[in-house]
Amino acid sequence: MLVTGFPAGAFQTNCYILAQDGASECVVVDPGQNAAEPLFEFLAQSSLTPAAVLLTHGHLDHTWSVEPVCEKFGIPAYIHPEDRYMLSDPLRGTGPALSAMLGDAEFREPDEVIELADGDVLDLAGMSLTVDHTPGHTQGSVVLRTVADTDTGPVPIALTGDTLFSGSIGRSDLPGGDHEQLLRSIAAKLLVLADDTAVLPGHGGSTSIGQERASNPFLVGLAGSR
Repeated sequence: MLVTGFPAGAFQTNCYILAQDGASECVVVDPGQNAAEPLFEFLAQSSLTPAAVLLTHGHLDHTWSVEPVCEKFGIPAYIHPEDRYMLSDPLRGTGPALSAMLGDAEFREPDEVIELADGDVLDLAGMSLTVDHTPGHTQGSVVLRTVADTDTGPVPIALTGDTLFSGSIGRSDLPGGDHEQLLRSIAAKLLVLADDTAVLPGHGGSTSIGQERASNPFLVGLAGSR
């Protein structure tokens, strides 16, 4: 499986591309600010066509380019219903701090939006991805899980958005955030995963559940059994 990504825009938000080896289709996760052009270039060079855009949550730094990407390829965007309003009204999810950066920019939903629910299993581009609802950073935050076949065997993967980072967790001081709820989500949905689960976060470098269980200071004392 191809699992790659790049940080985009002023927020350095990780945009990910997942595809089976030799496949012509892929899925795109979290195309943020200034992600469209490098994404289009990579897809053309790789002879890949996206089947869908998946959004880990509704904050603008993760959704900025979703509409142009969906429009170019005629594909749907997937997002949890609790965060859907931010696709067309991003300032409701971030507060006024971003208004100066937005300027005259206008945002609207892609033509087709499919709402995610906890426990959904998405079959896209020859891959199976499981949806875990993890509210706390936003009320509609989700983690997307899949398994990558590698030369050394299958590797479980969790795309955690802004729920869990390497050495940190998501902020909870924006509209819809709740710190205690975020910790509960991490305990219930992430700390129950195997230590070798690769964590691909919305910002920063990759890590693993085992590494975060052992060294992330925000997770000390959290429950979660494997």
